Amino acid sequence: MKFIEKKLKSQTVFSGKVVTLEVDNVLLPNGKNGMRECVRHSGGAAVLLVKDGKVLLVKQFRYPYGKEIYEIPAGKLNKGEDPLKAAERELEEETGFRAKLVHSLDIYPSPGYTDEIIHIYFANDVYDGKLNPDDDEFIIHEFVDFDTVIKMIESGEICDSKTVAAVYKYKCENNL
Repeated sequence: MKFIEKKLKSQTVFSGKVVTLEVDNVLLPNGKNGMRECVRHSGGAAVLLVKDGKVLLVKQFRYPYGKEIYEIPAGKLNKGEDPLKAAERELEEETGFRAKLVHSLDIYPSPGYTDEIIHIYFANDVYDGKLNPDDDEFIIHEFVDFDTVIKMIESGEICDSKTVAAVYKYKCENNL
């Protein structure tokens, strides 16, 4: 039995700057009808930059959580934008650094209700660029010792999925 669901009907309930919410009627694998709510998102790109044993983190207020959080530099893809170009743009805008980026992994941050994919890159050959945050972004960036970042993840201080995934992949690949 294949677990495929076929869309029968779709209704856009909300369309905003960042997300669109669709409610779909679907045909389930068992032949019954079901309903799916799906947040459509253009996706994102993020960069893990490790230099001299330290991870470049940004700290910013995240409205949905009502607090400042640590995460790796990242941002939303513009419609049709190449994820690599978005990652390069976001790294420079948020931190003032540029680098050669190598694709590491893609993650599905919440597959139960969104089609968002975050493309994660590792940074090499780092050099200075131009800090240029968006008008509505208030960000600080800092280098944090890699072992401290691991402790921040383990203690729950860092909960951001893209950051956790990137840091642990880097740790595994580098036998740290």
